[in-house]
This record gives sequence, structure tokens and C-alpha cells, in this order.
Amino acid sequence: MQNNSNIDSILGNPRKAINKLAFPTIASMLLMFLNNLIDSFWVSGINADALAALGFITPLYLVIIGLGSGVGAGANSLISRYVGAKRIGDANNAVIHSIILTVMVSVGVLIVGIFLLEDIVVLLGASDVRSYCLSYGSIIFLLNIVFLAPNVTASVFRGEGDVSRATKPLMLTAVLNMVLDPVLIYGFDLGIFGAGLATVIASLIGWIWMLYWIYIKKDTFFKFSLSYYIRNLGIYKEILVVSLPAASEEIIFSLVVIILNYLIILTAGVGEVAAFTIAWRFISIAFIPCMAIGLATITVSGVAYGARNWPNFNETIKYSTLLSLAITFLICGIFFVFAYPLCEIFNFQAGNPALVHRSAEILQMLVFYNFLIPFGATAAYTYQGVGSGFKSLTLTVMRELVLSMAFAYILGITLNMGIFGVYLGAIIGMNIGSFIGFCVIWIFNLKFRNVCLNS
Repeated sequence: MQNNSNIDSILGNPRKAINKLAFPTIASMLLMFLNNLIDSFWVSGINADALAALGFITPLYLVIIGLGSGVGAGANSLISRYVGAKRIGDANNAVIHSIILTVMVSVGVLIVGIFLLEDIVVLLGASDVRSYCLSYGSIIFLLNIVFLAPNVTASVFRGEGDVSRATKPLMLTAVLNMVLDPVLIYGFDLGIFGAGLATVIASLIGWIWMLYWIYIKKDTFFKFSLSYYIRNLGIYKEILVVSLPAASEEIIFSLVVIILNYLIILTAGVGEVAAFTIAWRFISIAFIPCMAIGLATITVSGVAYGARNWPNFNETIKYSTLLSLAITFLICGIFFVFAYPLCEIFNFQAGNPALVHRSAEILQMLVFYNFLIPFGATAAYTYQGVGSGFKSLTLTVMRELVLSMAFAYILGITLNMGIFGVYLGAIIGMNIGSFIGFCVIWIFNLKFRNVCLNS
């Protein structure tokens, strides 16, 4: 059966396993981030305020996605370790525990959306574009389950090595969103609310496709049935030990954007936020190899760790780092060379050459923000794979929130270097933190080798 061959593939050669899991995920994530760019493209046609509002709400949307990714990472890590230890019954039980946690998180996000969204928008400094922020953000928060559930389900599919089912619905979601955006924004004259509605509808359809495989076709390896559920607080704890830090890491990434927006406003004004939003969309694309290969690393390192197979574990760290580094360099090089024509895409709708010019300048500078991220990302995702979520979180906090934002503030505000100092500081802090993170995970790798040799 295909499902059994999927399990065999993640138990075998780490390079082949990472390639099988990562490259389709890279393709699906590229499509999803292209979808984000197209969101900006169509929203920019409304006006600059709507585009700025999208820049303010996007980090909040990413927080919701991060919560789903966090629960998914916890489930993926635990399931992979169970697979490595050949405990398939426990893996099925962990699947149901992760679904229950997803529902609980969704209810929490819903409550925040109902009672606190407007206050959060004001707190972010988006008072001038508040109506646009609420039009786009309200439906995202109220129907957040359509983002959380597919994310967690895809993580379960990756845990069994079924990358096809983990990625195809997400790719469909991106394509549908691209199609629905102009129809709802301009065809039905819904404005920025139409962009949010398109995102919800597209994600819902992708989730329905997953549910078809699980409950209609019934041919997935792991079973999403309450009959496999045996309440075990230890399983909840194991998932949360990884999912809470993993979700926090995604939230931290969003906080970085929020802080950068704030520093940008202080040093250059709200108009710079619109240009930064365009550039950051492209910069986010360069994160994709690290994210996709990192998700594969959670599975493959988790399996190797559960099986106490140090050679595979060691190979996973080395290969995932080099692979993501090569692809990241390639993407950053392309963005640096073609920054102006890429940002020119937005001139068709916005009709603002100054905005395009400035966003291209920011893009050419911020490509250096990504250079050493593969080292830090490998460390974080490997720690998630072995179940040490809080160590992963510590490295991420140090890299992205402490060092990167501290340097941005010191250079931009304290040393009065203005907006240039904000961007330069973020770059310096991120690269230093990434290098430190890799040193830490390599020390862990050597300790694990000694454990395996002595056992």
C-alpha cells in the first residue's frame, strides 16, 4: 500500500526522505506566498491605505497560522517519534489529541476576534486605517478554524510521509484565493473585505478535500477517529511541549513585523510601511526553503531520534542545512538583481512609481537578512523534532526578537541612524543569532552521538 511505502520512506535514507517531504512543500509554500503577493497586488488597487492596513493585519493572520503550525509541529514531532519507535497505536491516539487541541485553540482565537480585535488594531498604531483593518481582519478571526484545521491535518500527513496529501490541498487553496480575489474585491465590489472572504472560502475548500480523504475515501495511514482516542494527559503534554514553543516562534515572527512597523513609523512615517510591506512579501518568500525543509527536518529527525539512529540524525542536520542554504542564496540573488522589475508589478494597480522605487530599495537591502537563517532554522526545527520545543523557542527568541530587534532599535533610534539603521540592525542581529543557534544544535548532535554509542 502507498501509505506503508510512505512510512518506509521516512525510516530510510535521510536525504531521500528530506527531498521527498521538502520539495513538494517548497512548491506549495511558494504558491501560497505568491498568493500573498497577489493579495497585495489586488488590494493595492483600492488605495494605499488599504495596502497599509493589509500590512498591519497580516502579522495577526500569521499568528493564527502560527497557532495551527504550532499544534501541527507538536503532533508531527510526537507522531514521528512514535513511528521511529514502532508505536503506531500511540501515534493514532496522538492524532486525535492534536485535533482536540486545535478546536480548543480555535475557540480562543474566536473570543479574541469578537472582543479584542479593534483594540489590537489601535494598539498596533493602525488607527488611521482602522476601518480597513477591521473589514479584512474580522472574518479571518471569526472563521479561524478553516486555517487551523488544515494546517494541523497537513502536519499529520507529513508525519506519515504522505507529502502529496499534505501539500495538494494547500496548493488548491492558494490557486482558489488568486481567482477569488479580483472577483470578490472588484466584481462584487466588496473591497478589502472581499480579500478576507476569498482567503476564508479558499481555505475551507482545501480543508474539505482533506476531509474527503479521511472520512469518505478512508485510505489514510493514521485514522482520525474517536475510537482510537484514549485520554492521556502525557500525550497532551508531549504535544504542548513542542506546539506551544513552535506557535510562539510563529508569533515571534509576527511580532518582529509588528515591531519593525512601529520602528518604521517612528523613523520614516506610515508611508514607509506600505513600501516595507511590499518588500517583506518578497523577503518572506526567501524564508520558504528554511520553513519547508524545516518541516521535513521535524519528521526525519524525530524518526531518527525515536529510533536512536545517530547516523541518520547527523545526516539530517547536515543535509537540511546545506540544502536550505543553497536554495536561500539562489532566491536572494534573484531578488537582489531583479528587485525593481519585481516591485514594478505593483505599479500597475497602485500607479505610484515612488512606492515601487522605495520598495525595491528596501528589498535589495533586506535580502541580506536571510543569508544565515538556514543555520538558525535547522537548529530550531531539529529541537522541535526531538521534542525539545522550549530550546527551539529560546533560540528563536534570541535570534529574531532579542538580537535582531535590539540591533534595529540601537542603530535606528539610539544611534539616530534612522530607517537605514533599523534595517541594518535587523540584518546584523538575525545573522549573529542564526550562527549561534547552529553552534548549539551541533553540540546537541555530538552529545546524542555519545548516547547512541554508549547504549
